[in-house]
Amino acid sequence: MDPVSLIGTILAFLVIIVGTILKGSTVGALVNPAAFVIVFAGTAAALMVQTPGAVLRRALGMLPMVYRPPSFHPSDLIGRIIGWSEISRRQGLLGLEPQIDEEADGFVRKGLQMLVDGGEPDAIRSVLEVELEAREHNELIAAKVFENAGIYSPTMGIIGAVMGLMAVMQNLADPSKLGHGIAAAFVATIYGVALANLLMLPMSARLKGLVRKQTQMREILVEGLVSIAEGDNPRQIEAKLQGYLS
Repeated sequence: MDPVSLIGTILAFLVIIVGTILKGSTVGALVNPAAFVIVFAGTAAALMVQTPGAVLRRALGMLPMVYRPPSFHPSDLIGRIIGWSEISRRQGLLGLEPQIDEEADGFVRKGLQMLVDGGEPDAIRSVLEVELEAREHNELIAAKVFENAGIYSPTMGIIGAVMGLMAVMQNLADPSKLGHGIAAAFVATIYGVALANLLMLPMSARLKGLVRKQTQMREILVEGLVSIAEGDNPRQIEAKLQGYLS
């Protein structure tokens, strides 16, 4: 669990609640089922129209990463690559075969298998880079779903506010209902703007950053495997890969 992301989310809700109280209103004023439906359901509907189902499912699958991000330790990966290099120099490339089953990441297993199978360095690089680019592309598109939600939700908030004001205009003959009606109308705007700027846009930016870190890890792996296939010694490989950490 990433405490910073969790604290940030809790703080986002507290900002709205405490700000409302400090402005002289009540927490109950923020509760409006109609505004909730318009903003949240409307934003979801817009995303469903725009986004293919597979991308939506991938985006929802990535959402837990905001609070439980994967661990990225480039130095540890470089150390493993150096270890593979030393094994290949002592036992040959076939000596790496037992290492394949020890890896949980399918991308790593695929690269090691190509290495054990005696793939040419250029072929290994070509195949792995195509998959790397495809994965990054798909993951960035999924992360952008939350960015799109951040674009749509303020507009849905405005729509909700206008609809609320329409209801107020129908009750102009009863001044006692005007203040409450106008306040309720603008709750939808609060929902829309808060959803975008306190949740959706930050989540999208966080996921994009995690995708870029994952891509860097895979780039290190590709470069390391290609270097092993080319027969570079462990010291040369280490010096080359350390450039990714600068």
